[in-house]
Amino acid sequence: MKNSIIAVCLVLIISCNKQREGLEKNSSKDLPKIKKDTVLPDGTPKNINEIKQEFTALNKKLLSRSLDSTSFMYTCNEIEGKADFYYEKQNLRMVKHFFADSHFSSVTNYYVKNNDVFFIFKEETLWQFDGGTPEKPITKDSVSEQRIYLQKGKAIQCLEKHFTVRSAGKNVNPEKVPNKSGNCNVKELMEIYQKILENKDRKDKMLCL
Repeated sequence: MKNSIIAVCLVLIISCNKQREGLEKNSSKDLPKIKKDTVLPDGTPKNINEIKQEFTALNKKLLSRSLDSTSFMYTCNEIEGKADFYYEKQNLRMVKHFFADSHFSSVTNYYVKNNDVFFIFKEETLWQFDGGTPEKPITKDSVSEQRIYLQKGKAIQCLEKHFTVRSAGKNVNPEKVPNKSGNCNVKELMEIYQKILENKDRKDKMLCL
């Protein structure tokens, strides 16, 4: 009799264990899968970390020249300018705006996803003579850079750096110059961006933006 009771208890224990395992397997199927990527393939970056990831991925495509491109040029008050448009599957991904006069040049890159600008890189260079001789003059480039992270058209972070590059002598490594928080004029940059888009199909080179 004692042996029969023990046998029945063993059967009940085994049965309960099997039911518990079955419940655990079924419940694990109902759990949502965690996505490893924080940036959705078709989503606009929402924070600085996602912006950096999207910038890196897009920059690789630009460097590999895997994007389609168009451009237009213009001349305005002795300033020569050019706008380049880069597309991925007919979707605008980056706009590069360059203009210069005799002593000054500026280039602004607008990084785009889902028609929203999520990052802007701007570099301005002012050059002048800085000693030397008439035969071998020395020039000095004063460079200013801005890195602007945007969300829904508004800046969430702006970084600036300034450095000088001379044609002779020892120069600093620009990559080692630290960025500092700044106040970037995003409104003006975005107004220029809209003017560029409005003129992307222009044919007259002699008009200002």
